[in-house]
Amino acid sequence: MSIYNHFLEKPNGEILSMETYRNKTLLIVNTASQCDFTYQYEDLQRLYDKYKEKDFVILGLPSNQFGSQNPEDGETTRKKCMLHYGVQFPMFNLIEVNGPSAHPLYVDLKNAVTCRELQKSTMQDMMLYNHVLQHQPDFLRGNNIRWNFTKFLVSNEGKVLQRFEPNDSMLDIETAIENALAERAAY
Repeated sequence: MSIYNHFLEKPNGEILSMETYRNKTLLIVNTASQCDFTYQYEDLQRLYDKYKEKDFVILGLPSNQFGSQNPEDGETTRKKCMLHYGVQFPMFNLIEVNGPSAHPLYVDLKNAVTCRELQKSTMQDMMLYNHVLQHQPDFLRGNNIRWNFTKFLVSNEGKVLQRFEPNDSMLDIETAIENALAERAAY
């Protein structure tokens, strides 16, 4: 199924078709307002500012599935992210990303690319693995989203190119974005 067949709910309750983002390169991120990874909002905003003129968009989809780290509604989350982190990229209402109530967009994203093994040889992966194991061990199975701030890079044609774990380097993510945008410019 195409990502453009899905709909998202904005914080004001308005329903938005993913068709809105056709011909744009996307970074789709499940976020949370009270997570140890919230510092990434500033990095994400920097990427959005740097590449938005090249038809690049970041979509923030808050989820409260990971340690109840986004207990407020979508509008409160949007305002908090704008106030504390300067977030200007589109934010949406809370969704679930795992389990039987997972948003259909996330079902498709997870099915499109496999998650990488958490290498127990790196400190960052070991910390993430142990944290998920302690709090949500089921999320280590299959292609589940493991924690907040998992990112999916989607081409301007709607193809899911890559999945990034929450602890992956922003430099690696930026390089992947640049490659996707360069590939687009080549056509």
